[in-house]
Amino acid sequence: MSELDEAWALALAEAEQRARVAGRNDLAEYLALRNSNDLLRKTGIDWLLMTFTELAGQANRIGSAIQISTADGHRFSVGSATMVGRLLTLSSGVRTLFVEAGWPRTPRDGFVRGGGLACANVRHLGIRGANRKLLLIKSATGAPLWKILESPKSHIDEVTIQHHLEVLVDQKK
Repeated sequence: MSELDEAWALALAEAEQRARVAGRNDLAEYLALRNSNDLLRKTGIDWLLMTFTELAGQANRIGSAIQISTADGHRFSVGSATMVGRLLTLSSGVRTLFVEAGWPRTPRDGFVRGGGLACANVRHLGIRGANRKLLLIKSATGAPLWKILESPKSHIDEVTIQHHLEVLVDQKK
C-alpha cells in the first residue's frame, strides 16, 4: 500500500469516527462502506496482478522468457470514465500482454458502470480477439470477484489467466 493510500485510509477512518461522535450515523455508515469497498478494490486488484505475476514466474521457471514490469498511478479509459490504478506489462519476444486495473478516484473521473467496484483490461498487443474487459464485483459471499464482461456468466480465475499467458508465449491461439 502506498503512503498516499495509507493516508487516505487513515483520513477515512478518522472522518468516520468524527461522524459517529457527532451522531451522524448516515455519514458514518457511508464512510464505513467506502472504506470497505476500497479494501475490496485493493484486494481484488492485488489478487489479479499477483496471480498474473506468479503464473508468469512459474512459466519462466520451465523455460519461458517473460519479462515483467509494473507501474503505479496508471490511468486508462473505460467508456467515458477514467480509471486510476496499476499496470502490469508482460513481454515475451515480440508479444506483449498488458493488465491494467483501477477505479475512478475523483468525481471528474466518472464512475464504474454495472454496479462494479473497479475495472480491468487484459490486452494482448496485436491479438484483439484475446482481449478481455473485467468488472470487479462483490460475490454472494462478499469476496471480490472479477467478472468477464464479454461472457457475463464467466469470471477470471487461474485457469483463465494461464490461458492468457499461453497466448503470450504463443502456446495457444
